[in-house]
Amino acid sequence: MKCPYCQSDHDRVIDSRASDDGCAIRRRRQCLACKRRYTTFERVERASIRVVKRDGARVGFDRNKLKQGLEKACWKRPISGAKLEAIVSAIENDVETHFESEVDSRYLGELVMRHLRELDQVAYVRFASVYRQFQDAYDFADEIRPMLSGLPDRPPREP
Repeated sequence: MKCPYCQSDHDRVIDSRASDDGCAIRRRRQCLACKRRYTTFERVERASIRVVKRDGARVGFDRNKLKQGLEKACWKRPISGAKLEAIVSAIENDVETHFESEVDSRYLGELVMRHLRELDQVAYVRFASVYRQFQDAYDFADEIRPMLSGLPDRPPREP
C-alpha cells in the first residue's frame, strides 16, 4: 500500500477491525518512511451489478448515488449518518444476495421506501414524492392516508 503523503510503499498495520457490519476491514496504517498514519478499507470485490432504469438504460449500481438520495430525503431530519450508512449497506447486501447481474430500479426504489417508512415518515414522503412523481396534493394525501389510518388522533399543538 502506498502512503498517500510520501508515496512510499513501506508501512505497517497498527490496528485492524471489522467495519460496515462485517463487510469491510478497517486498517490503521503507519508509513515507515514518513511516520504519518492513514486509514484503509478492504472490501470483497463483487461482480458489478447493473441497474435497469425505467427507460431501459443500464447503469452500474452506485452505493454513493443511493446514499445521496437518502441524504436528500432525510435533509434536516434527526437521522444520523450511521443510520443512513446502515440502510445503504442493507440495500446493497440485499441486491447482491438476490441478483447476479441486473436489478430493476423499481425494486431498488421500493426497497428504499420500505426502509424509510420504518425510519422516518417525513423522509419517506419526501422520497416517495420524487420516486412516484407526485403531481399534486392528492398524490401526497393518497400516500399519507395508510400511515395515518393506524395512528390515534394527535392532540392539538400549542401555538
